[in-house]
Amino acid sequence: MTSPRRAEGAPAPGRPAWVEVDLDAIAHNVRTARQALRPGAQLMAVVKADAYGHGAVPVARAALRAGAAWLGVAVLSEALELRAAGLRAPILILGWTPPELAREAVRHDVALTVFRAEEARELARLARETGRPARVHLKVDTGMGRLGVPPDERGLAAAEALAREPLVLWEGTFTHFACADEEDPAPTRRQIERFSAFLARLEAAGLRPGLRHAANTAGLFRFPDAHFDLVRLGIGLYGYAPSPFVTTPAPLQPALAWKARLAQVKAVAAGEAISYGATYVTSAPEWIGTVPVGYADGYRRAFSNVGRVLVGGVERPVRGRVCMDQFMIGLGPAPAAAAAPAAVAAPPALAAPAAPGDEVVLLGAQGEARLTANDLAQWAGTIAYEILTSLDERLPRVYTGAALEEE
Repeated sequence: MTSPRRAEGAPAPGRPAWVEVDLDAIAHNVRTARQALRPGAQLMAVVKADAYGHGAVPVARAALRAGAAWLGVAVLSEALELRAAGLRAPILILGWTPPELAREAVRHDVALTVFRAEEARELARLARETGRPARVHLKVDTGMGRLGVPPDERGLAAAEALAREPLVLWEGTFTHFACADEEDPAPTRRQIERFSAFLARLEAAGLRPGLRHAANTAGLFRFPDAHFDLVRLGIGLYGYAPSPFVTTPAPLQPALAWKARLAQVKAVAAGEAISYGATYVTSAPEWIGTVPVGYADGYRRAFSNVGRVLVGGVERPVRGRVCMDQFMIGLGPAPAAAAAPAAVAAPPALAAPAAPGDEVVLLGAQGEARLTANDLAQWAGTIAYEILTSLDERLPRVYTGAALEEE
């Protein structure tokens, strides 16, 4: 049903912090992406980095049921996890696979990204040894400056080397956009032109490039002429547009929520320091809550004194530095009597606005209030991708949605 590293149902005993993943939201996002596809183009669900922290196997299943045709991963181990779970859909490793690992990819019918002419002969040898064709996609660098052959004679030579090997199945040719989510479309237009010119050159040489693909989430929604035969849906699969310049035919639905339960609530007198380094000192009596999550879970130290959480549908500020396994929040002003040493059991008039065991939402919705991965990214000076992929595996994943009933 799920990756062996992921929990289903209630949060694991002994860990009052967890991640909830709505598989119906994943399905909705796939359907929204397919609405934007040009006729004939297929969709690849990119589930690398454990599906951006959501759980690769459950997300892959939900995406395939909703209409995705391919799965994209970054490394061999991610592909093997999907195969071990019984998923037979085509899988492409988008990154580099060292020669010593390529054999396992071939044996498990996983497509490899290639970008050197000399790789063709080695893959043909592995194909002979395993008795299976080596499936490959040729990567072309049109402006990312990362992996890929240049779109010139060197790229043509690599393509010809692939075409000469009968045991190497040249399934596709692709590139990756560097600026598709930026306001200026000109750099992406140049990449599309370079890629199209290279494809034309292959055709003129009598070479068949297979599935042509270039568009990521931003390319899917902003550059319809870049859909070609296949589009790779990454951050959009999880409910986020890659930038404010990307609009979608229907709102995407964030699939992940991050929750915990309050460990302690106490009234703290004025002038008291909270957490390491005394970076926050109460200016008046204040209710302070302790949340059993820290930077080892992915709740960043950069959120110290700037982050916010939801308790009772109200935003509450992070107080002091985030610790490795815990952090503190402010729950509002406390009566001076509640913070006094004699107030061991506060009467109802002095009761705190929250109690141990109450739900804390670190990311997601509570009532009408919502915190998104974009909010957390802004506090840390990063992007939503990094927030989502940083959630540690010791946080159990709980899967919800009607899609579970279909498994």
